[in-house]
Amino acid sequence: MKGLMQNQPLLLSSLLQYADRFHAETEIVSRTVEGPIHRYTYRDAARRTRQLASALQCYGIQQSDRIATLAWNNYRHFEIEHGVTGLGAVWHAINPRLIPAQIAYIANHAEDRVLFLESTFLPIVEKLAAELSTVKMFVLMVDRAHMPTASSLHNLQCYEDFLQTGDADFEWPVFDELSASSLFYTSGTTGNPKGVLYSHRSDVLHCLSIGGAYSMGFSASDTILPMTPMFHANGAWGFTHAAPMVGAKLVLPGPMLDAMSIAELIFNEGVTVTAGVPTLYTKLLQELQQQNRGAGALKRIVIAGSAPAPSMMEGFERLGVSVNHVWGMTETSPCGTSPQPSRKAAQQSIAAQLARKTMQGQPIYGIDVKIADENGKEMPRDGKSSGRLMVRGPWVLSGYYREEKPLLENGWFNTGDLAVLDGENYLQLTDRAKDVIKSGGEWISSIDVENLAAGCPGVAEASVIGIPHPKWEERPLLVVVPSASNPATAKDIFAFLEGKIAKWWMPDDVVFVEALTYGATGKVQKMELRRRFSSHYATQKRA
Repeated sequence: MKGLMQNQPLLLSSLLQYADRFHAETEIVSRTVEGPIHRYTYRDAARRTRQLASALQCYGIQQSDRIATLAWNNYRHFEIEHGVTGLGAVWHAINPRLIPAQIAYIANHAEDRVLFLESTFLPIVEKLAAELSTVKMFVLMVDRAHMPTASSLHNLQCYEDFLQTGDADFEWPVFDELSASSLFYTSGTTGNPKGVLYSHRSDVLHCLSIGGAYSMGFSASDTILPMTPMFHANGAWGFTHAAPMVGAKLVLPGPMLDAMSIAELIFNEGVTVTAGVPTLYTKLLQELQQQNRGAGALKRIVIAGSAPAPSMMEGFERLGVSVNHVWGMTETSPCGTSPQPSRKAAQQSIAAQLARKTMQGQPIYGIDVKIADENGKEMPRDGKSSGRLMVRGPWVLSGYYREEKPLLENGWFNTGDLAVLDGENYLQLTDRAKDVIKSGGEWISSIDVENLAAGCPGVAEASVIGIPHPKWEERPLLVVVPSASNPATAKDIFAFLEGKIAKWWMPDDVVFVEALTYGATGKVQKMELRRRFSSHYATQKRA
């Protein structure tokens, strides 16, 4: 027997339709490449998005065709995301921080037909154009006044001119909710990037889950500022889906992600929620502390990408900002865990609750997790047994795009993270499998050591790597960016770490660098650090 309920497919076009109907006057605010702040409403966005979808259809774009973007977080990118997916085509957001060879590889691998690009990236695309074998039209995301007088790109169109070829009364098509919606590629730290192909059903379910009170708790009274780029992990972690779903004001920072520019938006636009990686928040906290006027309307921040330092989290809490530390990855759409405390944890002391926030939270509805050994056997949820983090759920990938080899292990996806689960199912990442350090037969967590080191006065940033050692196989090396004022010395750092970690976890040396190298998704490039300092212990001793 089947239920007697309406069978309407879960399609992304329904999100903007909802915002247009019920939150039409709510603003979308954008910083643009050209400079000025742009403001319009969900009603304006919905009209222009329908017009764009119509223009693409008139050009000949059909369902499942891939449409690429090289763009920042702004209103035109928002229109492309919703217009392309609503049409039934596939939005392919390319990460411009990838090296040119990888950009060309994924554009060809995806077989993109159209490429929308910001003027920022025009020089890159002009150099790569001959290698983009499937792209037939380039659309520069500007108005006529900002079109270049000359370009080597053939068939370069002006976005606003192209938009005018469409019909603003275009009606969204209805199709199978299992149809592909968007395509994102992993950052490719080892080998070529791999494609993760989302569906309308998976995206809508993910959106519904992260918007709930148990997860991000979005509402129409929120003002959401995703610092996470829209080209990273499903549209700024799905925030450009969630904002129209609840009718929240959306603030898009464009190319200006420096702390002063973000702080200005927070104060001027009444931002209540932000999302970003720890490196952005470290600088934002410093900016807010220097301005000495609190955090404005900001109530909570969402942190993911890598483990945040406890000292940074405590700094935001002192400003009255709740820190929501979550975990996810491109392959999980991306959100997998929630920072909300369980009933038992909510009754604990403030100090205990803050300690919980350094963990990655509990799985949100729809995500199942387990810790497994190398043979796939589930390990105890005792807060001590570390193993491979395995996940499954309706918005977890089943295979990489255009790769035929089996990916799942009995229905579970191996994340590549090492973790523990405690008796309340709180997740604690202990390391990436490739970053854990094995010294003298014992394992050392690079995450734990670098988080502690980042809390040392005079340390701006810290990273821990394992490098070859003539006696112990590997030993940890602490790589530090010192603070501009009152920089810490190696002696200061060792004294600070003393008693906080096991003696055999203590790095054998500290090296100071001007800056750490970050990859396309905002994570420290530890592979590069390991190459750079691979012979350090063969030639130097601890200072």
